[in-house]
Amino acid sequence: MKRIFFVEDDLSLRDGLSFALQKQGYAVDTARTRAEAENLWQAGRYDLVILDVSLPDGSGYELCRRIRQTSTVPILFLTAADEETDIIMGLDLGGDDYITKPFKLAVLLSRIHALLRRSENFSRDRAPLCANGITVDLLQQQVRKNGAPLELTATEYKMLCLFMENPNQVLSPEQILSRLWDCDENYIDNSTLTVYIRRLRTKIEDDPTNPQKIVTVRRMGYKWNVTE
Repeated sequence: MKRIFFVEDDLSLRDGLSFALQKQGYAVDTARTRAEAENLWQAGRYDLVILDVSLPDGSGYELCRRIRQTSTVPILFLTAADEETDIIMGLDLGGDDYITKPFKLAVLLSRIHALLRRSENFSRDRAPLCANGITVDLLQQQVRKNGAPLELTATEYKMLCLFMENPNQVLSPEQILSRLWDCDENYIDNSTLTVYIRRLRTKIEDDPTNPQKIVTVRRMGYKWNVTE
């Protein structure tokens, strides 16, 4: 049974969505405050985290940052903070998806299913991927650059695997979106993909302002450029 950690201070929303998730066959743990969430996170093991941004004693952004220090678990922000800067902040800090309130339950459930399915698919036992000084241990879901460990979010990890499994092949934005979000990809637009690409480049490129590993092919998409 997949376990979901839901952090939300609105009692009615927390109870309603928890009930809906349990009907889908998920086990759900909930927290109302950042302090409560941090304690539960340390004691539990989860397959997905759903975070509100505004909490009584702090920010879901900070909680996301803390989680990313030790885990690549998929993180979905579910919040009323709907400004573009809020969305970019959530993605930059390690969020894998961002849904604003009010939302349609069917859409939320579909995107939760997709995040969990993709996370599971990318954890299958396969031979390590190696190129350009980057090594991906697919069994342990660990990434190293020149031998040093890298901290990637679940979506960054999946995107890197997608590129490395298709060396020197141009992937269009539509191909990338459909491979990473195999349903409801229309809810993830090209501007969001650009944020993911930029964030991944800052971690794997020697000079992110002049990328050599993930290169942009004008009007076509992106390519994992194998140089060694």
